[in-house]
Parts: sequence; C-alpha cells; structure tokens
Amino acid sequence: MMRFPLIKPLLVTALLMTGTAQAAPDAREVLAVSPVDDIVARYPAMMSQGIREGLKQNGQLPPMMANTIGNIVSSGFNSVDIEKQIVNDLQTSLTDSQLQAVHDWYETPVAKKISAAEIAASEPSAWQEIQASAAELNSQYKGTRRADMFDRFDRAARATESAVDTTIAVQLGLATAMAAFSSDSANYEQLRQRIESQRSMLRGVVGQQVYDSYLYTYQNIGAQEMGLYLEFLESPAGSAFSKVVTNSIQQAITEPVESIGKQMSRFLSPESPGSQ
Repeated sequence: MMRFPLIKPLLVTALLMTGTAQAAPDAREVLAVSPVDDIVARYPAMMSQGIREGLKQNGQLPPMMANTIGNIVSSGFNSVDIEKQIVNDLQTSLTDSQLQAVHDWYETPVAKKISAAEIAASEPSAWQEIQASAAELNSQYKGTRRADMFDRFDRAARATESAVDTTIAVQLGLATAMAAFSSDSANYEQLRQRIESQRSMLRGVVGQQVYDSYLYTYQNIGAQEMGLYLEFLESPAGSAFSKVVTNSIQQAITEPVESIGKQMSRFLSPESPGSQ
C-alpha cells in the first residue's frame, strides 16, 4: 500500500467574545492572523511530495516519471484558490462574534506559540523528521497526560477523519492513472469502491501517523498550554472555525482529483508521447 506524508490537518481554536465595541474582523483578517494561510500555502508541495514518494515506493514507475507525475499533481492544486474557498465559507458560516473570538484567540501568546509549531510541522521536509522521531516520542510519552490528551484532541480537530478522507481521495487519483498504465479494466466507480473498502485498514495506519505527528508537533508545548488549546478547540467558535476550515480544504483537495487522475492517465498511457 502506498503511504503518503500526512496532509497536515489544520488545528484551530477560539476564545469567547470579550464584548468590544469595535467592528468584528472579517474572514480574511481571521485567516491572516491564524496559521491556516501559511499551512495552505504549503499544500501543493506537500501533495506533490506525497505522490512522488508513494509512486517511488510502489516501484512500478521509474523515478523520473514519478517526479513528473508529482509536478502534475502540484500544478493541480492552487493555494490561492483554496484560501478563497476558506474565506468564502467562513464568511457565510460563522457569526461576527465567532470570527471575533477566533481572531482574539490567535492574538494570544499561547496561540502564537502553537501556530508557529503547526506551521513548522507543515513543511514537506518535516515528515522525514516525524517518521525518524516517531518511535522515540511514542516511548517517551507512553502513559503520560500528553498521550491521554490525544483522543480528545483528535475528536476536536477531526484530524484522523480528515486525513483518512484525504488519503482515499489521493489514492483514487493515483489508482485512476495506474489503471490506465497497467491496462486495468476497472472503471472509476469500481476503483472508488475498492479503495473505500480499505477505509478501516487505512484508519489504523493513518491514525498512527496522526498520533506521531501530534507528538512531534506539540512536543515543546506545555501540558497547561495544550490543555488550554483543547478547551479552545472545543469552544463553540473554535469548533465552528475548525469544521469550516477542514471541510473547505477537503473540498478543495478532492474536487481536482478526478481531473488530475485523467491528466496522469493520458501521460501514462502507452499511446501517449510522454510514456515513450
């Protein structure tokens, strides 16, 4: 099975409104003060690297062709378009008070510290560090309060759920291309059902990756700070913001997948000049 670097889940929180008289910030201002725009800017590179590594590990294509396909994938995702989608969805889904609460949270020192950690962990190059440190961090935090916090964090951030959905979407795009390359007669719907049937297995694999990423990302965040973060994630404003952002990104990622799969199919087709 191909394994991909985690499409870094976006972890957000909010404070309750303080009742200021000034006008509430709009969605674009909220996005700017959050780590979301910085993380989204890295999405094309993360997707490209994940596809590239997955194809190379699969061993069915030479590295040069895998790199070319990675570039096709990268060009299919536009971070500016993703940000526009998030802004539009936030503006229509959150109230002024919720936007204000999210903005207030991201202005706090704790939020800034956590945001910096999340942005650093979203770098494509960070995945190798996450993998390299996974065993040590799992052993270090076994039985600790930090480990116990994970289930609560995972539910609030919808981290594993979102990562599994994204992994399935990416694998479907790859499978569509590889079916053409291998003369597989399965159509798109058959491929979708085949990959969807692996959801339980993928959840186990991806769930462990999410946990490894969680330990790595927040290793320098104190227990009290993490506790505050979880409270904020579970607050009405934080929960609404997190849900809208993850749904917007999920939609922005999955919609181009079929188109990218078709582009890769044409590239990999034996009749295609690019496959010669």
